[in-house]
Amino acid sequence: VQLQASGGGLVQAGGSLRLSCAGSRATFNRNVMEWYRQAPGKQRDLVASITSSGSTNYADSVKGRFTISRDNAKNTLYLEMNSLKPEDTAVYYCALNTGSYRFWGQGTLVTVSS
Repeated sequence: VQLQASGGGLVQAGGSLRLSCAGSRATFNRNVMEWYRQAPGKQRDLVASITSSGSTNYADSVKGRFTISRDNAKNTLYLEMNSLKPEDTAVYYCALNTGSYRFWGQGTLVTVSS
């Protein structure tokens, strides 16, 4: 499984970005997809997840600001990020979770300036 994340960049606080993650295989459709982030010097934390049927879950720190979605026909995962804060600065990773193994994308850097 290959995952390619894109859409990161530099944005001012209060701005928005949309991350995408393209998957390489049809197994994308049957698995839980996740977005993680890792700030410098910190551990990698779960940001949001979405099941194959579309049920979502969010970290408290992003609830109401971020929206995870998926297009199974295109094998693509999205993360819409609004009202960005400097503390959202991190490398964002998409992941495919089979339940017994997690495949990772390469990460995309999001920098939010104050």
